[in-house]
Amino acid sequence: MTNPTPQHRPVDLHSEYLRADLFLAVDQPVEAARVLAPLVEAEPANQAALELLARSYFRSAQLTRAEETLTRLVELAPANGWARRALARTLERQSRAPEAVAHHRVADALGVA
Repeated sequence: MTNPTPQHRPVDLHSEYLRADLFLAVDQPVEAARVLAPLVEAEPANQAALELLARSYFRSAQLTRAEETLTRLVELAPANGWARRALARTLERQSRAPEAVAHHRVADALGVA
């Protein structure tokens, strides 16, 4: 029996998450996002993976992608104050401060600094 080729080896989603987290920790957000995108595709409701992907996009100034990812996260978890604050900041970085206000208010109400 032969070993599966890399293309056919099952993906260990947890290991990929940890690998992406490491890339982000060493200031390689583009690489982190590259690792996370297929993980989020495989598990679209995985809030931890969505949050890490959003952080990766934000830190690499991929603001449209960060906004899309954070919007998905807010839809999945409307009371996620971190996601609300991050979405507000993402909108502000795109010169869309009026749209950010509502998300800042929710984050404030949830006690997020």
